[in-house]
Amino acid sequence: MNQQMNQQTKIVGTTQAAFLLGICVQRVRQLLKNGRIKGAQKVGRFWQIPLFNGLPKVSPGRRGPKGTWRRGFQKVATYIHVNQNVIKQNKKYDTYKPVLTVKQGNRNTYGHYVEIKGPSRLVYQPNCPKDCGATVWLEVDPSVEILTKVFS
Repeated sequence: MNQQMNQQTKIVGTTQAAFLLGICVQRVRQLLKNGRIKGAQKVGRFWQIPLFNGLPKVSPGRRGPKGTWRRGFQKVATYIHVNQNVIKQNKKYDTYKPVLTVKQGNRNTYGHYVEIKGPSRLVYQPNCPKDCGATVWLEVDPSVEILTKVFS
């Protein structure tokens, strides 16, 4: 039966499920622990989460406010840029803070390493900078998965 389910639906892990739902990985693990993600099962140390219409299906909770995870796909483009001020601070104070900023809507994620799993384009607009002051950035379609890593 498990093989039939794999053929019918796509299976993802906790990181990809968190990206698709627009929530953090810790919250996905909480939902899994409470049995609120339909069809999810643990194989060894890893969770296998099936997708229904491109998203994991989360059952509503019994108490508290309604969940705020993403109901559909994100519509706003994702921007990635390098923060020059942090590079200068790292050099001056001999630190290793993340210099890459991934802007997805109103959410910012910082990292040392960004993996883009899909098409993207590099933009330079010195006459029309972003609100943060960036004149060079990488534009990514909102449906493309982006993995960000921070090293210590």
